[in-house]
Amino acid sequence: MSVPLPPIDELIACPRCDTLHQCRVLAETERAACARCGTLLITPRTRSFLHVVALSFTAMILMVAAVFFPFLGISSHGLSHESSVFEAAMAFSDGWLAPLSLAVLLAIVLLPVARFIALIYTLWPLANGRPALRHAAFAFRFAEELQPWSMAEIFVIGTGVALVKVAGLAEISFGPAFWAFCALIVVTVLKTAFMSKWTIWEAIGR
Repeated sequence: MSVPLPPIDELIACPRCDTLHQCRVLAETERAACARCGTLLITPRTRSFLHVVALSFTAMILMVAAVFFPFLGISSHGLSHESSVFEAAMAFSDGWLAPLSLAVLLAIVLLPVARFIALIYTLWPLANGRPALRHAAFAFRFAEELQPWSMAEIFVIGTGVALVKVAGLAEISFGPAFWAFCALIVVTVLKTAFMSKWTIWEAIGR
């Protein structure tokens, strides 16, 4: 004798291992995690929304510092030079390399900022106990589509690999923008940890 499944709108699938779970209303101090792999599925609405909004604001401030402040300084044989991410991207803005400059700015700066803005637009009213804005569903879907293309952390990893090769040729110093990028990665990881997609979609639907 087969056991009937609950309605499909009461089911949630783990984004990591696809295990199906039946949803229920949680108290403010409870969290729901996958029974198989432990991935966070649902968090209390008020707490998770406020955390994600605060971390998104923090990430946008760090992004401004990371882009326009000096990123690296190189000195060799009495000569030194400091450059920011924006200056490095603009170095390719002339001639047939202009699309490369645009691609660097999009992947490192513009797409992450657009994602943070979309998350703030979606969650700010919900975090304050108000109904979702008119295009909240589109904004959140847009933010989710941009996630694989936001490559600030890949940029930092690539910079670290390049530094290993250049370290023997010149003296290198880290500028404030480098540490801002490192802090941005930490903030982004925390934001992802606090964000429950099911909770957000459920709140938008209401």
